[in-house]
Amino acid sequence: MHPLRAFKAWLQRKALEWATTRTTVHDIPTVVVNTRYGVSTETVLERLDAALTLLRNHVPHHYRRLHRDVAEIISQRYYTRGAFLPQQWACLVELSFVGNETVPVAQVAATILHEAMHARLHAAGLRGTITTAREERFCRTAEVEFGRQLPDGAAVVARATAAAEGSDAEVAFPIDERLGHWRAARSELEALPLPGWAFRILAKRRGLDVEPPNEPRAR
Repeated sequence: MHPLRAFKAWLQRKALEWATTRTTVHDIPTVVVNTRYGVSTETVLERLDAALTLLRNHVPHHYRRLHRDVAEIISQRYYTRGAFLPQQWACLVELSFVGNETVPVAQVAATILHEAMHARLHAAGLRGTITTAREERFCRTAEVEFGRQLPDGAAVVARATAAAEGSDAEVAFPIDERLGHWRAARSELEALPLPGWAFRILAKRRGLDVEPPNEPRAR
């Protein structure tokens, strides 16, 4: 490898290490990879703690299972607000979603619960044996159950109910992962306090100046 490329690769690895915080929240190993300007790692951890507290207080049976269903919680930049990562047996909650204090903690908790339900199906050997739409509805049902236990959970119930309604194709809509990652990277760049000329240069160098063509893939 060219020395300059090797140095840049080393610098990127070091930057990622510096951005990473490893701890536990509610006895669950938790990793925050904070690459987003303006997002506080402390705030992310506090809101994850508050979200898990809501689950413990209002759906304790799901909270107890959560400790068995996922090996860790990861918060990092991503193209959806949540995901279950089977390779790591991890519940991913998107960094800027958790760190945005205008987002109710109940929505963060609902996302954690949703992804934990995916993990539960995976642990039971059912992922791939049922349709994606049925799996999504299963996860949304847990969100509705949680929202109904909250004194102010109407928004959680409404969002989960709306997401579960419609045809199977609408419930399990295809996601273009490449476009999603492009938009997440573009959003991260836009958050930086850069003058217009610097933003344009960086966007072009990173391939973020032109949106890639839409190529939806199955979830």
